[in-house]
This record gives sequence, structure tokens and C-alpha cells, in this order.
Amino acid sequence: DLDANERLHPAKVTDNARVILALTSIGKDVTNVGGHNLLKGLDNMAYVQTQGINGPIWALIALDSHDYPTSGDVTREKLVQAILDAQLPGGGWALAGTAADPDLTAMALTALAPYYDESDTVRKAVDDALALLSAMQGSDGGFGTSSEACAQVIVALTALGIDPMTDGRFIKNGLTALDALASFYVDGGGFRHTASGELDAMATEQGYYALAAYYRFVNGQTSLYDMSD
Repeated sequence: DLDANERLHPAKVTDNARVILALTSIGKDVTNVGGHNLLKGLDNMAYVQTQGINGPIWALIALDSHDYPTSGDVTREKLVQAILDAQLPGGGWALAGTAADPDLTAMALTALAPYYDESDTVRKAVDDALALLSAMQGSDGGFGTSSEACAQVIVALTALGIDPMTDGRFIKNGLTALDALASFYVDGGGFRHTASGELDAMATEQGYYALAAYYRFVNGQTSLYDMSD
């Protein structure tokens, strides 16, 4: 249920963002969902930042999915700046602490991708993060122990126009993030979260949309979250 401010959750702006992305992907009007305007739920910077850096990242991705207008005190510039301000000295991002998280670093890159050519500050932030992710990549082509990290890196690289199958920065021991993702595949369909785990819903969702991101990249289509087409 939406509250008076058109928010699906009192603290998580990502609920509005993900529904905006889902409805946009099927061509629905996000400003009139049973009489509700889901964009209005993204109109307050304090609220957008309530759940940490996840908020600005996904609010920006949602707004840019179909060039939606900003409202209230939220602007694209402020969202980009909030993401830049949260970057760790080593070039990555984390929900908490000082150790960069590959998943969140990749999500930040996905959000910043449309702004790469617009400012030297964004370009340096992205380049630093790419260097860090390259260093974090293991000899199996993966990023840590989860399939989701591989998936998010694939989405981020394709959003930036980088081919994860051919870019030397992201090939280790002859293996890529796509090879690593494939290692989590479950016979019959779906993905595991960890190598020894069972079929996992979130891992499956992210695994398949990472493959969709790469498929779109190879075929010259807009990136995964660019729904202008």
C-alpha cells in the first residue's frame, strides 16, 4: 500500500524504484498506477537516503530507465553526488564499513554509467571502481563466493559499454565473469547463490537478468535498465 507521499515502504525507496523498473519494462504508466504516481515517492532526498547508498543508486537507475522527471528536492545531480560521496578511498562502495563490496560497487557503476562522459569527477570515480573490480576478480573469473556478484558486474560492464568476455581487465586465467556465473547454473534452470548451495530465487533472478544484459549488449540494444526503446 502507498502512503500519503506515494511511498511503498516507510524507509526503503528501493521498493518504489523496483516497481517503477518493472512497470516501465512492460510499458505501463508509472504516474498512474491505480491513481497513484510512483515517481512522487522519489521526491525527497532525506527519504531517498534513509536506507544508505542503495537508495540513491536505485532511485537514479529508476529515473533514468525512461528519462523520468525528478521532483521535490531530488535532482539527478544530487543523486550522482550522493553516490560519489559514498565512494570508499579504494574506489569501491559498501553498505557499511570500509571493505568494498563487489555487488554494491557494480550497482553504483550501473547508476553512474549514463554520466561517465558528462564529468571528469564521474569518469575518475568509475575508472577507479573498474580498476578495483578488476583487482577483486578471482582466478575463476568470479567476485567472491556469490553468483550475484558476477551478475551485478556483468550488468555494470555492459551498461558502460565494456565487453566482459573480451576486455582484458576482466579476464583471469582465461575466465570471465560469464564463465563464473555459468558455474552457478543449476541443471534444468536457475542459479545457486553459492557454489555448494541449492537453487536460489534471488540468484536465479539476477543470473537471468545479467544474461539478458549481455545478450542486449551483444545485439547492440540499449542497456538492461535503459528502457527508452
